[in-house]
Amino acid sequence: MSQTLRRAAAAALLLSVAALLSGCGGGKVVTRVDTGEQIDLSGNWNDLDSQKAAADLVQQSTSGTPWIEDWLASQGRKPTIIVGELRNKSAEHIPVKTLVADLEKMFINSGKVKVVASAEEREGVREERADQQEYASVETMKRWGLERGADFMLLGEVNALIDREEGDEVKFYQVDSYFVNLEDNTKVWVGQTRIKKFVGRGAYRP
Repeated sequence: MSQTLRRAAAAALLLSVAALLSGCGGGKVVTRVDTGEQIDLSGNWNDLDSQKAAADLVQQSTSGTPWIEDWLASQGRKPTIIVGELRNKSAEHIPVKTLVADLEKMFINSGKVKVVASAEEREGVREERADQQEYASVETMKRWGLERGADFMLLGEVNALIDREEGDEVKFYQVDSYFVNLEDNTKVWVGQTRIKKFVGRGAYRP
């Protein structure tokens, strides 16, 4: 074997060993953590932001606000609500369905209002009800025309502002929401919650 071939073979062997070692030691490490632990890698909107925003808005809209008391006094029952469209007006991808789910859960758990399913969810329920008309017993099938109509719809939007300077960022999120009376379109409650984050190479010191 010529010296050139020997060198080429040795180089190929070294590359193979290096690739093997890299493959053995370069895998990802996955660690399970508590779902309530605060982990913020990118500074983008995350699950904790969704939970905080939902908790703030539900607390604001159900604690000491006159619209629920007024409804109870005039109708003698809890208001029925539906969580409608929450638009993401920011440039960042924000999974608003997660925020909607958090809002629904917290409204239900508050005990102050009743929550009806979304339009998409109702379609699935109606398919099941239609199926029952053919296959379920007369005693257990659910009747048509008894759905509970919502009295109020929650609407809103998420906006974000980002201030950047030399690798550091300040992210400001604002969630505005309001309840609308579905019969006469009046706004009966307006609320707002804000989240501010510093994302930088070092600790933020005010």
